[in-house]
Amino acid sequence: MRYINKKLTIEKLSVDRIAKKYGTPAYCYSFSQFRKNILNFKKSFNSFSPLICFSIKSNSNINLIKEIKKFGFGADVVSMGELMVALKAGIHPRKIVFSGVGKTSDEINYAINKNILLINAESQSEIKEIERIAKLRNKQVQIGIRLNPNTDAKTLKQISTGKKENKFGVNEETFLDLVKKYKRSKNVILKCLSVHIGSQILDHKPYEKMLKVIYKIIKKANFNFEFIDLGGGMGIQYENNHNKLDYKKYNNSIIRFLKKYNSKIIFEPGRSIIGNTASLISKVTYIKEEKTKKFIVLDAAMNDLIRPALYGAYHKILPGLKKNKRSNKIYEFVGPICESTDKFSSIKNFQELVEKDLVVLQDVGAYGMSLSSNYNLRLKPIELLIKNTKIKVIRKRQTYKDLF
Repeated sequence: MRYINKKLTIEKLSVDRIAKKYGTPAYCYSFSQFRKNILNFKKSFNSFSPLICFSIKSNSNINLIKEIKKFGFGADVVSMGELMVALKAGIHPRKIVFSGVGKTSDEINYAINKNILLINAESQSEIKEIERIAKLRNKQVQIGIRLNPNTDAKTLKQISTGKKENKFGVNEETFLDLVKKYKRSKNVILKCLSVHIGSQILDHKPYEKMLKVIYKIIKKANFNFEFIDLGGGMGIQYENNHNKLDYKKYNNSIIRFLKKYNSKIIFEPGRSIIGNTASLISKVTYIKEEKTKKFIVLDAAMNDLIRPALYGAYHKILPGLKKNKRSNKIYEFVGPICESTDKFSSIKNFQELVEKDLVVLQDVGAYGMSLSSNYNLRLKPIELLIKNTKIKVIRKRQTYKDLF
């Protein structure tokens, strides 16, 4: 995004032109940024050719998944619905990994029927259920076991997944017991050690610690895992002062690990691929003025983008039209939903705004639309993919007929 003649543009189209034609709120994805992220990720780790499984939970738009598939990506799914959309997008079943702590019998049965690469189990009860269904169907099912490495990812506690108090995976003792118990099973074929320590990670050091834990446990298990699934969690720069994850240092750590233990690496990136590709265009509906601040009431709300309300996530806000004059009051950007948490940001010295102006919330590609809802019976926004001067509608704006 950049300003051309004081107008904010996405690729080569101005925000006001997009808003006039398609309305607001509107999710807009930059194809050039999307492609750049994919190629950069692949290049950063091409020395050991990992299987890259895009995390569908981060963004489940089938048109975007179809684009990702063209670059040879697989999919990481956590529900039957996500598995269905990955298959419908054309991703090969042998490039699909099914993660998640609470898979139902129906979901397991469906995954077995589709002959996907791996079901990554997170408890002994889940493995028993996979084995039971596989035995009934006289099938062999490839599984992984998710280890909880008790590694602090140094990220928000709400998106940490690799510490002992988190619900995900099993501890070292349980992991070793499960390997011993199931390594000779006739119906579940143990193929993978899986980990995922959290999301929005901006430092390579937690990954280094995680790899050391994995290696120690592999030695204790005395078992040859064909796959090591390192999960995802690579962060993006939501704020200018954020660090940037050093892929080179992470890559070097993995190479050192592979020299000691040769296996196929699986990645499950989501945010790092799609996060900074999208912007949410919104219109100022009303401005309510108080003594020290102004409430900027937008037509976008927490049902469209819940991350700020859910765990205090930050998204930079830019004006659609660049003006020189700045306000001496705090601008509090809020939505119209009947919740005090329906708030995006409080900003000092923002430029002067008037009603009907456009603003843009940045870096909303991950966990934006995938976490959207119809709360307050609000309609979900349109999604647009922008390539230079061309716009493709990749999800229509929801209507009341769709809703009811």
